[in-house]
Amino acid sequence: MSSDFFSSRSEIPTAERRILFLTGTRADFGKMKPLMLAVDSAPGFICEVFATGMHMLKRYGLTVKEIRNAGIENIFTFINQDSTERGMDVVLANTIRGLGHYVREFRPDMIVVHGDRVEALGGAIVGSLHNILVAHVEGGEISGTIDELLRHAISKLSHLHFVSNEQARRRLIQMGELESSVHVIGSPNIDIMLSDALPTLADVQQRYAIPYDEYALLVYHPVTTELEKIRAHAQSVVSAAIRSGLNYIVIYPNNDDGTESIMEVLESVRGHPRFTLLPSMRFEYYLTLLRYATAIIGNSSSGVHEAPVYGVPTVNIGSRQLNRYQYETIVDVPEDPEQILNALAHLPKG
Repeated sequence: MSSDFFSSRSEIPTAERRILFLTGTRADFGKMKPLMLAVDSAPGFICEVFATGMHMLKRYGLTVKEIRNAGIENIFTFINQDSTERGMDVVLANTIRGLGHYVREFRPDMIVVHGDRVEALGGAIVGSLHNILVAHVEGGEISGTIDELLRHAISKLSHLHFVSNEQARRRLIQMGELESSVHVIGSPNIDIMLSDALPTLADVQQRYAIPYDEYALLVYHPVTTELEKIRAHAQSVVSAAIRSGLNYIVIYPNNDDGTESIMEVLESVRGHPRFTLLPSMRFEYYLTLLRYATAIIGNSSSGVHEAPVYGVPTVNIGSRQLNRYQYETIVDVPEDPEQILNALAHLPKG
């Protein structure tokens, strides 16, 4: 694994507090971006970013560029996987090793991690073992898959908790976290979601060569506890999408175990006139697409977190978001083409 030791990192006055954000995906960067920018503009604080994971992979569009485009100067890049080493255990081990080198040489005052990715677990492990404060964003939620195990493990290795709702706050306190350490902040990206500065739909269509005005979003990620079923599940989802007659903008799945099986199924619709496949998108552009979508189908957390804010219906497929907070705009279905089609034909109104 390789790293870029501070090629874009400014000289930092030691008297200021260093807040290090660890990000491995387009999604967690979008969630933490408002917090990063707030720290970056606050007197007495320095915002640093440890960018790794999918950010560093060409296949997903080298989304580390989005961090640089946000105006953040102090970025450390680390490649924690390649085409031969991609298992979640390997990614975790490499993240711990790379971040460990970082904190030994440039000790931050706090490490901020988000959600339930293995990179976040690596950040929490390194921080706690080096007696560095760890802040966890959007812990305390349940989903019923391995993501939940990782999320709770990250919370137990963290010292401060910024959760999205009262239910999550109570759950962390029940898990033994100090009541004074758990703070409800809502969704950290709500300011971006409701901003007047989001790009227009026409801007998004032009940038990503999207030919339709009416469309649904399709985002389907691997469920790592169901590896033997992933290909069949993906085929069911794509089959239903084809039969539905809707236009679809398809975002690549994350790079967890099983992603290759999903990608092979998605490749079968490349070139189909009603399907546009995109490796990744700028977060603000994705929000605009979501805002104007007929629906979002799949198992992305954006279907249960962001879509309800816009009143966009979600056809939530399978177990990945099991037990999430339920809104009236969300319909839960198994990976069955007929049930998916029925849900698409009877979308709830936001």
